[in-house]
Amino acid sequence: MVDIPQGALLPAVAAFVAVTLFAVSGALVWEWWQEQRRRRNVVGQLKDLVDNPLDPASAQILRDDVEGAAWIEALAARLPTLRTVDRMLQQGGMSWTLQTFVLLTLGFGVGLGLSAIMLTRSLTAAIIIAFIGALMPYWYVRFRRNKRLGAFEEQLPEAIELIGRALRAGHPLSSGFKMAADDSSEPIAGELRRVFEEQRFGLPVPDSLLNLADRMGLMDVRILVTAILIQREVGGNLAEILDNLAKVVRERFTIRRQLRVYTAQGRMTGYLLAVLPLALFGILWSMNADYMRILFTDPMGKLVVIIGIVMQVGGYFWIRRVVDIEI
Repeated sequence: MVDIPQGALLPAVAAFVAVTLFAVSGALVWEWWQEQRRRRNVVGQLKDLVDNPLDPASAQILRDDVEGAAWIEALAARLPTLRTVDRMLQQGGMSWTLQTFVLLTLGFGVGLGLSAIMLTRSLTAAIIIAFIGALMPYWYVRFRRNKRLGAFEEQLPEAIELIGRALRAGHPLSSGFKMAADDSSEPIAGELRRVFEEQRFGLPVPDSLLNLADRMGLMDVRILVTAILIQREVGGNLAEILDNLAKVVRERFTIRRQLRVYTAQGRMTGYLLAVLPLALFGILWSMNADYMRILFTDPMGKLVVIIGIVMQVGGYFWIRRVVDIEI
């Protein structure tokens, strides 16, 4: 960091707020336009279906998956990571489209970058802060995804048992999904209800189950889908299979929580090592700013700061990788 010019703080904050609000408003307008376009397409296809009921082409009612804009499709073709982000948006149950995510990423990145360059007059600092700002929407989406998947995993054993009880009562598998959805809460209720709706509208059972596994991307869901598909091929008591599967899923969830307890010390160590240098730097800067300013004015000091940041970030993610145990 360098000296902050007097009177630059207010313009920098104003620039960040202006750019960010512009990006958010642009994303909201884009969402509104996409929704209007989706409604017009649905109404048009319904009219075609009424006018030409025997025409096979008119029977293709528009589903939720609407083709994105040409520019976002071209960008996704060059950056496969955007496909992963699109899947994260779906797993997080968010209404954002990929276009909205890109607009927010650009808005936060440009906004924080302009603010940083107005405050610090340093292009290097502006680039770093702009990169951090561009990552903020991704971190938010990832947080929402992890929170929703965690809630889904916690509710999954009870939902499996509800499906098993419905089968014992004589209901078919599709009705079991519907009953489990009605007796469960979000997010698992919406996913099970979607499986039921897909089957009710003619999608084969294996396809609807595989869609569920692809949407969630969880090992427990894949085990559930695999067990149901194998039972449909070879036969057997599906209700008993689901009861045993619910026990296995609940035990895996219990073991996962125990592992979080056992690795709590390692995770706290990672957090402490990540925060301690920043806190120490802030304390020393408040005590003697001239002593610390040499890190940002001398070429060797700048190199030391860059190396320290890289090693700090690398060490944090290394510790996270060590304590993240898959079961």
